Amino acid sequence: GMNTLLILNDQPVSVTQDSNNKKDHVFRPFPGCQGVYRSVGAPAQAYFAETFDADSLDRWVLSRAVKEDDADVHKYDGKWWVVEEPEKQVLLGNKGLVLKSPGRHHAIAAYLRTVHHFRDKPLLLQYEVHFQKGIDCGGAYMKLLTHSDDLRLSQFSDVTPYSIMFGPDKCGSTYKVHFIFRHRNPRTGKYEEKHARQPETDLSEYFTDRKPHLYSLNLYPDNTFEILIDQTLVKTGSLLEDMDPPVVPPREIEDPEDTKPSHWDDRRHIPDPTAAKPHDWDEEAPRLIADPTVQRPAGWIEEEGPFVPDPEAQPPHDWSVEMDGEWEAPLIPNPACAEAAGCGPWKPPMVPNPAFKGKWRAPVIDNPKYQGKWQPRMIPNPAYFEDPQPFRMSPVGAIGFELWSLTGDVLFDNILLCDDLEMAKRWTEDTWGQRKTPGILEQLLLATAKRPWLWGVYVFTVGLPIILFVSLMWPDKVKPCNKSDV
Repeated sequence: GMNTLLILNDQPVSVTQDSNNKKDHVFRPFPGCQGVYRSVGAPAQAYFAETFDADSLDRWVLSRAVKEDDADVHKYDGKWWVVEEPEKQVLLGNKGLVLKSPGRHHAIAAYLRTVHHFRDKPLLLQYEVHFQKGIDCGGAYMKLLTHSDDLRLSQFSDVTPYSIMFGPDKCGSTYKVHFIFRHRNPRTGKYEEKHARQPETDLSEYFTDRKPHLYSLNLYPDNTFEILIDQTLVKTGSLLEDMDPPVVPPREIEDPEDTKPSHWDDRRHIPDPTAAKPHDWDEEAPRLIADPTVQRPAGWIEEEGPFVPDPEAQPPHDWSVEMDGEWEAPLIPNPACAEAAGCGPWKPPMVPNPAFKGKWRAPVIDNPKYQGKWQPRMIPNPAYFEDPQPFRMSPVGAIGFELWSLTGDVLFDNILLCDDLEMAKRWTEDTWGQRKTPGILEQLLLATAKRPWLWGVYVFTVGLPIILFVSLMWPDKVKPCNKSDV
């Protein structure tokens, strides 16, 4: 491609033009500087593509669902703003869908261009989330709503059937990226949620750094899936092996009617029945006894207490014996004990009793009648079924956000749902790629667009050492020009 330098809003911007596809890629010139956002057109064959560049929500439907216990009160009273730019702009002119109301329920949805059926092509879903004020507790996940003849987005709510739920969620100290799909039991026809196990990597930074992040779910016809954040793979797995609860139930289960026989001995160890308590074992011996080696200190006065009533104290003038009872003088240290080693009853300190043995117990031995841990017998699972293709989920007719968050100003942008890997790659390059920060060399070149004098600095700092190095290593190659050489 060909690189071009432009000055936009008094800032240098690098524009790379690809001669093959004629697409321009605009990058941020420096950290802290702002590039200019380039609007991206929706791929014609995508099931859904949304950049929120338009100044309206024409294709989106706000939920008008009401509360179950009060038909006059709307369940989703949170506000959505669309044509709003981030509080801290990274790309000038870039806008997104913003969940505005903290502590409120929000619901909004839009129909797909055409219904998506799970057949022989992958499902590729991606969108950007920006927790502009961080997140205390709340979700930013998306639902792919199940197609049906009675799907009405104006009544979209938490009970609206969905095929897939995907995206970040946080509450307390738990940081998650959900991937949940609703699987239809072929025997009963009932649906059950299947949850992918969480990535092992630490996800907290994506929720706390207050930067936009790209969440991607790739689901393939061979029943494998990938979860990526900022184009980095954080989780991969199989719909048949890595979901909780499992898609396919076990072939056998424990017989619920089987009970442990009364004679079953599952004690691994027992007291030795042949052991007997020794004749000199005294179970009544106390744990502590008075130290027999200690004598009462000399000068200890047992007849005197350590405290005596204050002889100078008088009852308060308003003291009433009938109301307050007999008055007692406060206690003060006994003057007679001032020079003594101690006063009052003397007791020796307590020490461990060498004769103490406690309650006798027989030693433990292996149980010769041990039969092992009892387990009920296994029987064929009456609910067992096989489903080799859980990828073939219920078709998707719409996309929606049904969320609650303690923190507002959660921004969503650049939603794509398609079945073409190349299309998803181009979309990512054209949207998320605009946030790319140039390398050190590109930044140095971009800086000269506004400061041409930097070329002199570059030549002096880079060119001069090269000339000196050549002169020292090959002095015969550098010689003055003689007239005879002309």
